Amino acid sequence: MKNSVQIVIESRGKDLAGMPIERVLPWAKKRMVGPFIFLDHMGPAHFDNHLKMTVNAHPHIGLSTLTYLFEGRIHHRDSLGSSVVIVPGEVNWMTAGSGISHSEKTPTEDIGKAMTLHGLQFWVALPDHLEDCEPSFLNFKSHEIPKIQSEKCEIDVVVGEYAEHKSPVVPYSPMIFLNIAAKSDFQFRYQTKKFECALYLINGSIKVDNVTYQNHEMIVFEKGADIEVDILEGTLCVLIGGETFPKDKLIWWNFVSSSKEKLQAARENWNAGNFPQVPGDSEIIRAPETMI
Repeated sequence: MKNSVQIVIESRGKDLAGMPIERVLPWAKKRMVGPFIFLDHMGPAHFDNHLKMTVNAHPHIGLSTLTYLFEGRIHHRDSLGSSVVIVPGEVNWMTAGSGISHSEKTPTEDIGKAMTLHGLQFWVALPDHLEDCEPSFLNFKSHEIPKIQSEKCEIDVVVGEYAEHKSPVVPYSPMIFLNIAAKSDFQFRYQTKKFECALYLINGSIKVDNVTYQNHEMIVFEKGADIEVDILEGTLCVLIGGETFPKDKLIWWNFVSSSKEKLQAARENWNAGNFPQVPGDSEIIRAPETMI
């Protein structure tokens, strides 16, 4: 089946530590796209000598986070001892598994400087049998991410495989994440019989069966759809998706799990201090005292 749009998600403007974001997933009518359970489109946010990004230490379980920047820099620190400044085109791939905590802040050397921060942060749910795996963190440099260039477009194969190019990022379930920049109008095709996929418009426009979609809309296709869309000149968008799980995961605060009991235990352990901590990072974000 060609295209077969399942639903269109309108992003919602929110504030994260003083930074404007567009919250895309989860959505009331669509909790997940393949294994993707959360997506924040950060910025573009403009920082000067009075503003900086400060997301203090907070915990995760049952997921992998993926950070991908278009502009700016973020200093990532975590309870494994990782300390990495991510820059545009790189990938931070952090797997929480049984439990990890991390902070994300403006690098010390950038404080007081004019800077624009613009990027995406995803949460990718782990399959049930891997929810309690060992935590890990990997940073992939821009030159490690396969790039497909033509006169009409540039496509980064951030996760998964496309056009005989394979990303070095190894996910825990089959998935795809492509960053697509259109130099001129072109037709984009992606075919899979197993994945549920979506296109998210960072800026610009696409046409699906002569219907135009624009900035900050996510077009979710039916599982197994053969995607053929027109991406217009100057557009920046991403394709995400993958194999669906038998049932949607539970998500509460920063935790993802198949079990409400695991969510409750993670909240109690974090607030009691019985959770992996970021070395030397004493400022933390406490979990809400009650679960909804």
